[in-house]
Amino acid sequence: MTVTLDRLQLAEVPAQPGAAPALRLSLTPDGASRGRLDGAWWPRSHDLLTELPPLAAELDARWGRVTRVVLNPTHWPVIPHLIPVAGHVVHGGWFLQEQDENEVMVRSYAPRRLDLLVVPPHTGEAEAADLMTAAADPANTRTASELLVGWPAVDGMAAAEPDGPKRVFPGLPLTATS
Repeated sequence: MTVTLDRLQLAEVPAQPGAAPALRLSLTPDGASRGRLDGAWWPRSHDLLTELPPLAAELDARWGRVTRVVLNPTHWPVIPHLIPVAGHVVHGGWFLQEQDENEVMVRSYAPRRLDLLVVPPHTGEAEAADLMTAAADPANTRTASELLVGWPAVDGMAAAEPDGPKRVFPGLPLTATS
């Protein structure tokens, strides 16, 4: 797996033939003072079961085993309580009001916490690179949603998903977001 971390060159690094696509992740540099966010993650879809394993595997190697992720379900159709990742299980959780809808909180066994901007999957490369750079900037004081205000990628989200994504929570019936 190839990971892109260089904030000057955020273009996707090609993975080896037959390998999974490169992880699109940008983190605040080690040793830098912490900003409002710790970086950004640019998933390829809203499928958490597909997107989380590469992120967790990379973070496991960097700062300890990922134990929990917390998201706002606005953009995630399914948030399972248990997500198999790299030989262990990550606990999934969600909050509607307390968690920024454009952010994922990642907790590790260490215990450590990362707050990452989630760049919408359909965002163009240039916009994503700018957003990822801004989110990883230690001087950033904006929330994930504040960073995305006015970006066409976010403004176009309603057009890309006219009925909104379907949310499924274990034990609850299928509902549509409004």
